[in-house]
Amino acid sequence: MTEKPNILFIMADQLRADYLGCNGHPTIRTPNIDALARRGVNFTRAYCQAPVCGPSRMSFYTGRYAISHGASYNNVPLRVDERTLGDFLRPLGYRVSLIGKTHMKRDDAGMQRLGIDPQSSRGVLVSECGFEPYERDDGLHPDQSVDPDLRYNHYLRERGYVSANPWHDYANSAESDAGKVLSGWYMRYADRPARVEEKDSETAYTTRRAKSFIEEAGDRPWCLHLSYIKPHWPYMAPRPYHALYSAKDVPPARRGEAERADPHPVTAAFMGHSESQAFARDEVRERVIPTYMGLITQLDDHLGDLMRFLEARGQLDNTLVVFTADHGDYLGDHWLGEKELFHEPSARIPLIIAGPGILTGATNEKLVEAIDLVPTFIDLAGGDSGDQDHVLEGRSLLPWLAGTPPDEWRRHAFSEVDYAFRSARLTLNLHPDQARAFMVTDGRWKYIHHACHRPQLFDLRDDPDELEDLGGKEATADVRRRLEQALCDWLRQRRTRITLSNHQVAQRTGMAHQRGYLFGLW
Repeated sequence: MTEKPNILFIMADQLRADYLGCNGHPTIRTPNIDALARRGVNFTRAYCQAPVCGPSRMSFYTGRYAISHGASYNNVPLRVDERTLGDFLRPLGYRVSLIGKTHMKRDDAGMQRLGIDPQSSRGVLVSECGFEPYERDDGLHPDQSVDPDLRYNHYLRERGYVSANPWHDYANSAESDAGKVLSGWYMRYADRPARVEEKDSETAYTTRRAKSFIEEAGDRPWCLHLSYIKPHWPYMAPRPYHALYSAKDVPPARRGEAERADPHPVTAAFMGHSESQAFARDEVRERVIPTYMGLITQLDDHLGDLMRFLEARGQLDNTLVVFTADHGDYLGDHWLGEKELFHEPSARIPLIIAGPGILTGATNEKLVEAIDLVPTFIDLAGGDSGDQDHVLEGRSLLPWLAGTPPDEWRRHAFSEVDYAFRSARLTLNLHPDQARAFMVTDGRWKYIHHACHRPQLFDLRDDPDELEDLGGKEATADVRRRLEQALCDWLRQRRTRITLSNHQVAQRTGMAHQRGYLFGLW
């Protein structure tokens, strides 16, 4: 047992907030995540900072908005000088490690400029988002770009799955009645079981690696980022999880004909993407979503196993457990697939926190953001996140967790997207700098600013499914002006002076004469 709490920072990839039993899903079975919510705090109005894997995760790890850290899309490198979770926790005595996915792209140009060897101890940390990579696996490894040293592939071969790329050929492929490999990249095969046995699947393997880390960690306090690849596509589940659910378990799509008949230009461009065209069809939703749900229940089962493992080792009571996701999944809602835009299925995320000294059975409906986790971890680790308020843009959730609400809390939550890399930009004939959008919500209203198109506005109270876009309605002009001003204020407040603390600035203020700089004297 350590004096400081361990931190188990669990992230699922592409898990919608409303696809959990504790968050109101009518048919899905997630008893272990639901139990975690009962023994902690369930934040039901949490938003990611960018509904795309890479930029969302970089915000989780830096405590900063995407517009501040600059890694605005997948494979856009995080600047070498950006501080991450490990930089804040290691000085507090923590081992900060990773198992699973980060979707981080290292800043090779920056490392070369500064003379940092990627193979050095410092270089590895910079290359891995500040984490010690106990095992990194970003989870997308088509044959054209598969890492020849991918440990999961080595494991599968050792288990008898013989292939140049068993991750794809077994874990993410099914098999025809004639024995032909059916790639999970094609959603038509989602109702078939993966060729891999469940005990050798990605989720099972990742959980076992987490147990190995915990066994090896010893008495030093640790922060383990346990980052599961699923339920992110390819939508392929092993037996029995591929068949746990059927079309009757799938909630109706949240979409209206008016959305498709007269869409916003940016939404229309995304509706043209192949994933949106597919998920617009009922037969696709009825085949894919049951598997998506099965992958979530599989994850839930393994999280239950991991909690029991911690309890058996006497560590559960001294471990802060955080469960969240990097973003959601449209699954055909609003005639869209994938994520990236700002409707609730895409931008809202689950966030459950439980552990020593934390309220139990609490539901918190305040606006919280992904960037709030870094300052929360700092404070729980015995540091003072306020000392980093010139860098960190999130706020510690510790007062809410401890049952001592702060005197003042944020009035707005923000998210953003850079879709310069997507074909929607070409459809709209936009320059890469113009393919940006920003979201602000006050809990009731959600306002979306587009660089070259009219804004969007949704009333989350009277239209919780976001079926009516009020962005062009005269009756809501005052609301749009108010939220546009909130967005402008937010943009002006970004942390750009990150090399000197506010305390240092205060110490230097008005000290010019004492330091011999005699300005304006006669």
